[in-house]
Amino acid sequence: MNDGVDYVKKHGIDRLREMYLKMNIIRNFEENIFNLYKRNLCYGGMHLSVGEEACAVGSCMVLKETDKIVTSHRGHGHSIAKGAHINRMMAELMGRKTGLCKGKGGSMHILDMSCGALGAQGIVGAQIPIAVGSGISAKLQGKDYVTLSFFGDGASNTGSFHEGINLAAVLNLPVVFICQNNGYAVSFSIKKSIKVDNVADRASSYGIPGVVADGNNIFEVYDVIEKAVERARKGEGPSLVEFKTYRWYGHYVGDPCDYRTRDEETYWKENKDPIKNMKRYLLEKHVFSETDIDSIEFEAKKIIEDANIYAENSPEPETESLLEDVFYAEAENGEVVQG
Repeated sequence: MNDGVDYVKKHGIDRLREMYLKMNIIRNFEENIFNLYKRNLCYGGMHLSVGEEACAVGSCMVLKETDKIVTSHRGHGHSIAKGAHINRMMAELMGRKTGLCKGKGGSMHILDMSCGALGAQGIVGAQIPIAVGSGISAKLQGKDYVTLSFFGDGASNTGSFHEGINLAAVLNLPVVFICQNNGYAVSFSIKKSIKVDNVADRASSYGIPGVVADGNNIFEVYDVIEKAVERARKGEGPSLVEFKTYRWYGHYVGDPCDYRTRDEETYWKENKDPIKNMKRYLLEKHVFSETDIDSIEFEAKKIIEDANIYAENSPEPETESLLEDVFYAEAENGEVVQG
């Protein structure tokens, strides 16, 4: 943390408490999902964001309720940070009827339109053009909402990245593109996949600002996104932000992580844990006492425990619901053709 900045004065105690609470909720949610998945209580591919909590919370804390986000397969943290219903998120991952997508979407397709979470995308890079579409919608309707698009370093090498950002730049859209660079696209190191030093260096090719920041410092994340969102809201167009961060677990639950060293993992866990570092700051600056911190952490755990109970007590979808919420056309012979 930058000791030269008075974050207490800038954010206020209540906001600092909310930041710390939300990061702990995300950490507990993800660790809980890890355990549930191993017990075969959650279904489908599961991509956890433990270690990247500051990127989600620091970014979404900047936003208004009317602003939007679009995220990736690793989108639990972003959804929670934007305000998605946690009980219904848990139910979705357990395949229950009360889930945000009625138990049909699962982890990689979480969405909650009520809070502006336009959805997670299982296709790498797909959230980028969707965010551009949201930006076009805002501009055509004369609304002042801003859309954040979260994606990983792997998505920065897809056609969607280049085409989406170029169009957003040309049309001067209110979108902020956020690359959470955790160093690996599945198992492939970014050191082998791009020639430039930073993903954000590519911003100059589109004539927009590119910023590189510490994605594990929640205050730095907030400050960078605050400037980018303000710029977008004023009609000055998009920005490309790159957060250097790290996922503690593998690309998916079950990934052996044999492509990176244990020393590398230990360094990030011991020195760059965003929650531990914020906790240290809050205690050193006497913002909260140890008792206060314990209370916040207990609250986060209780929220996840309650979500588990809600999900476990929720019914599974009926078989008939398979034909609901899908596009279909009826052929002339009366046969139903689904699409």
